[in-house]
Amino acid sequence: MRYIGLWLLLILSQQLSAQSSRKYVNEFMHVGAGARQFGMGKTGAAGTSDVYSTYWNPAGLAEQTDKIQVGFMHNFYFQNIANFDYLTLGIKSSKNKVFGFSVLRFGVDGILNTLDLIRNGEINYDRVTTFSASDYAFIGTYAQQTRPVRKTDVLVSWGGNVKLIHRKVGEFATAWGFGLDAGFKIRDYKGKWGFGVNAKDITTTFNSWNFTFTNNQKDILYLTGNTIPKNSLELALPRLNAGGFYRFTKNKFELLGEANLDITTDGKRNTLLKTGLISADPRLGIEAGIREDAKKFRLMVRAGVSQFQRETRSNGTYGLTLQPSTGIGVEIDRLKLDYALAGFGASGTGLYSNIISLSIGINGQAK
Repeated sequence: MRYIGLWLLLILSQQLSAQSSRKYVNEFMHVGAGARQFGMGKTGAAGTSDVYSTYWNPAGLAEQTDKIQVGFMHNFYFQNIANFDYLTLGIKSSKNKVFGFSVLRFGVDGILNTLDLIRNGEINYDRVTTFSASDYAFIGTYAQQTRPVRKTDVLVSWGGNVKLIHRKVGEFATAWGFGLDAGFKIRDYKGKWGFGVNAKDITTTFNSWNFTFTNNQKDILYLTGNTIPKNSLELALPRLNAGGFYRFTKNKFELLGEANLDITTDGKRNTLLKTGLISADPRLGIEAGIREDAKKFRLMVRAGVSQFQRETRSNGTYGLTLQPSTGIGVEIDRLKLDYALAGFGASGTGLYSNIISLSIGINGQAK
């Protein structure tokens, strides 16, 4: 409780000293990683236990069963308007200690640069070029778990992330940033139930932006009524994702349900729960599976909901919208392949996302 109190005090002090900080800073870091969690409504703070824990909760990486696990995800974000890739690696150094490293890229490519389209009153489309807006993150992870003595013991895991962030908008802007995450997880020995907390940007993650424009480009921006950006420091305030899961098993059938609460501290957002300082988005996910231990085979189907928002309808009334997701996964020995479809219910926009992820265990189970 003392640590929780200190964390809340840190949030309040940062809010009071950063009233001018913008919302949604580094939002690309919160899109999600791994098709399994996407299919379950982006829940994972408690149930994550493989190499994708480097994103959802670093404490979950301590439950990695293989000596080495490698994972890769590609997200055709909003029908390929953007692309999101996540490559992650987990290495067990001992029975209860795991190190991880991950690389993330979120990019929009092929953006038209029309700053030089008109020169001296003459239009020349040959001067139109393209550029990319790309966000990168390099994440180092450490996780550790208590070593149980009896099968009735409760397992406790903890871990953390060190993040280096690089953002680039063509030749016009670059940013470098640094941040820390901390995770905690507790579950019973057999994995029937568990709770987890992932505190992101616990020390406030910063981005230092540097903008570069030629004099001609500045003139064009000025004449077209655009603001010329200046070098600046951008802050991402702490964010907390907490939740719990419960697993029911019967012979070869298993059913898992997880509920998470994503809490942001950068002011009021359009979420189901909100105040002037804090907003919270509930997330719900479910996974049903059939396991064949003799053949080391497992088949799962998933569904979830997140992003509960209040919207104003055309007739002046208010309604509640949410974003559903669904997915499927197959596991053969130590190979896992997952697919998820998300965003297809987002306010009727129809800009859905296809997510595919793969993970594989190497060198067998750690002793």
